[in-house]
Amino acid sequence: MKVAVIGDADFALGFRLVGIRDVYEVGSDEDLVKAVEDVLKRDDVGIVVLRYEDLRKLPLALRREIDERVEPTFVAVGGVGAVEELRDKIRKALGVDLWR
Repeated sequence: MKVAVIGDADFALGFRLVGIRDVYEVGSDEDLVKAVEDVLKRDDVGIVVLRYEDLRKLPLALRREIDERVEPTFVAVGGVGAVEELRDKIRKALGVDLWR
C-alpha cells in the first residue's frame, strides 16, 4: 500500500524529499475536495496525510465518508484537534484507549 499526501506546495515538499511520490498539490478548497475524492477511488493507497486545517475544510458528507472507511486511513497532522481525532480513530479500531 502506498502513502499519499494532500496539501499545498510547502506542505508537500517535505514528503517529496523523503520519497513519497503520490503527492496532490492543492491551491484551493475545490482542488482539495477533488484530490480527496480521487484518493478515495484508488485501491493502491492505504494512508493519506493532510493538514488538520484542510480536513476541517472538507464538506461534512465527505468527512463522514472518510471517518467511516477503513482504507485509506486519513492522518491529519498539525493543529490541536488532530491528536484527539487520531486517538478516537485508534479507540474505535482497537476498542482500547492507548493513551490511558
